[in-house]
Parts: sequence; C-alpha cells; structure tokens
Amino acid sequence: MAGEPAAVKKPLRRGRVAAVAGSVLLVTAVVVGGAGYTVVTVQDADRDPGAPSWTFPVPVPDEAKKAKASSALAAMLVPYGTEGWSRGPDIGEFGSDASLSGAEATALRKEALRDLPRSQRRSLEKQIDKQHTKGIAMRSYLSTSNGFNSTLYAHGAFTVSVELAQIEDKAAVKSISTFQNEFFGALKIFRKGPEIKDHKNAECFLPPKNKDEKLDMMVCSAYQGDVLVSATASAVKPLDTKGVAMLLREQLDRIAEPGEAV
Repeated sequence: MAGEPAAVKKPLRRGRVAAVAGSVLLVTAVVVGGAGYTVVTVQDADRDPGAPSWTFPVPVPDEAKKAKASSALAAMLVPYGTEGWSRGPDIGEFGSDASLSGAEATALRKEALRDLPRSQRRSLEKQIDKQHTKGIAMRSYLSTSNGFNSTLYAHGAFTVSVELAQIEDKAAVKSISTFQNEFFGALKIFRKGPEIKDHKNAECFLPPKNKDEKLDMMVCSAYQGDVLVSATASAVKPLDTKGVAMLLREQLDRIAEPGEAV
C-alpha cells in the first residue's frame, strides 16, 4: 500500500495523456451518446493511414434544409483573420474547414462508437437518433505571433481545432459537456486550465507537468444553447493558454449573439 502513491506520481508522456483524454471522451459517449469527442477521434484517424474509413449517407431531398442548418452553424465559427488567426492544419480527412449536414454528423457520431460492444453501440445509436443532430462544423486555426492586426501577442505559434455540434436535445448538450468536464476534473491527472471569462460552463484542462516533454496541449468543452463546443490546442512549450482562452471566449460570444455570425 505504501508504494502506491509513488506509482501515481510517475510522469505521463504526451502520448499517454492524449490516450487518456481520448478514453475520457469515449466514456462521455458511452454515458450520454455525445459528440464532443469527434475532433479527437478524427485527429487520431489522421495519424493512422490504415485506419478504417466510413461512407456518409447519400443525401435525400429533405437534406437540403439540414444542409442549410449546417451552413448556419458554420457561420458561427470564428472567421479566419479575426484577431490574427489564420488557417490551421487539416482535421483528418475533412481539411481545415468543414461543415457536415445532420445526416453526416449523425453518421460521424455513430462511427465514433464502432469499438464498443454491439449491444451497447446499438443502444447509444438509438440515443443519438433521438437527440436529432442538426449538423457539425469544424475549423482549425493557427495563431500568428507577429501579425500587425493580432492582439494575442503570442510568444510562439500554436494550433487550435474547434468543433461545433448542434443537437436539438438541449438537455443532452448540457449533459455531454458537464459530464466530460466533471470527469476530467475527477481524474486528478489533468491540471485546470484558464477560466473563460463570462462563460461559467466552459472548462479547459492541461496535461500534468513534465519538464522532459517538449509539446503541450489543452482540451476544452463548453455549450451554448443547443450547440456543443469542443476545442483542442497544441504547441511546443509553452502553450499560450490565454490566447486559446481568448479564441474560445470569442467563439462562445458569437454563438450567444447570432447577429455576430455573418
């Protein structure tokens, strides 16, 4: 028993931290059938060229309305050029800027459950169908530390991937984000990230300190109405966590004020 605390303090490398983060997000999916893990899942798929892929459903006439809804969701994303943000790296096979219709988003959410036992997967798929996913919009950003129009004043470049998932069931949106943040906090592995001003339901987490690790990352989750917001930032140390927090705040403000999303 006496030797157990020492084992807990053993440093975690970034690869293990990312794996733990992915596991937490998958648990979120198991409990509430969430969509907040999509970016992590897509990024992992991008690292493995042999990973299985899936085919989106063929659009039907009624999909026109859903496609329009997904376009409106994409309009809520912070535009490139805002505060010096520029186009970031590809998010898996979707590129750096993508918008999915309701049917495509639903298929993507179900795909993230593919490794679960069949009976459990079917149960969660039914939950996802009941929640009525309207669409998913994702965008990857690169910070610019030397842009004349930038107010971030970052000390080094970093990337941030932001995903918006619009789900008709607002209670599910709240549950997904709340559960994920509580789970990260309860693990005691991750450090608390910066607060997002004026958005109490937004939380960010950082990996444990490791002086030998050269890379850093931060994951954030929040919700605004029927929109679930997920963000993943990474950089060579030190990561400008305040800069990431500014982007997330800007993003949440735009969702809260639809008039800004034009």
